Amino acid sequence: MYARPFDYAAPSSLEEALDLLSANPDAKVMSGGMSLLPMMKLRLLSPTLVIDIGRIPGLDEIVDQGDHIAIGALVTHAEVAASDLIAAQATALGQAAAWTGDAQVRNRGTLCGAVAHADLAADTPATTLALGATMVARSTRGEREIAAEEFFVDTLQSALEPDEILTEVRIPKRGGGSAYDKLGRRGGHTDYAVAGVAVWVADATGSDARVAVTGVGTKPQLATAVMDALGAGTPIEEAAARATEGMTVLEDLHGSEAYKAHLAAVFTGRAYAAARENAR
Repeated sequence: MYARPFDYAAPSSLEEALDLLSANPDAKVMSGGMSLLPMMKLRLLSPTLVIDIGRIPGLDEIVDQGDHIAIGALVTHAEVAASDLIAAQATALGQAAAWTGDAQVRNRGTLCGAVAHADLAADTPATTLALGATMVARSTRGEREIAAEEFFVDTLQSALEPDEILTEVRIPKRGGGSAYDKLGRRGGHTDYAVAGVAVWVADATGSDARVAVTGVGTKPQLATAVMDALGAGTPIEEAAARATEGMTVLEDLHGSEAYKAHLAAVFTGRAYAAARENAR
């Protein structure tokens, strides 16, 4: 199927892109196009204007800002996966980026694009939750910071306003250790997650932890029941069993509610053990 007719713009500055977006409420922003273009071909989206930000300078860098890592809107999954800075300070994010899609997707798709798309089974959004990231949105009205916990609203719905562009993801340099693990739809670590879990721990004891789940519910979300249980000294075997507590678990072609809840518990335990090891 072909996309419906649309206009195309390739602005050379962020200000120009924001002006175009403000003037065209039905427009969509494209960075890598790995999510937008397939949806347009299936006519799940039919924007009147596509604003390609791929030529805008200054958005393609991973920068150490002292207390956080700034990842620009045009940084690809492959660049995140290959970054020594990410590997050292945000291990889970590097792992998730390395397991996103195939080589073509990783080399064209961007971290910010995946976060803004807010797919319920994507890998990197869950790691931004576990790592306590902040999303930076820009519009003609100015700049806005959005905590990861408030960013993912529902399936394919984020807290971005129609006239905003996600220009940066900021990962705090909090120390400790992190890890991501999942079962992909084709087995192993390939494709979207049937269930995936990202964990950050403050130290090797693992009592102070952030745990986020993807693939099982309507959106990537924090497993607050697990976090509370670990903080109260509950053994991980018991805490992990609460991975989907308070979540709406979705049955689909890839598994029943019970199966997905079981996978979430299993991968919570695995990612938690790896995060503690990475914190040593």
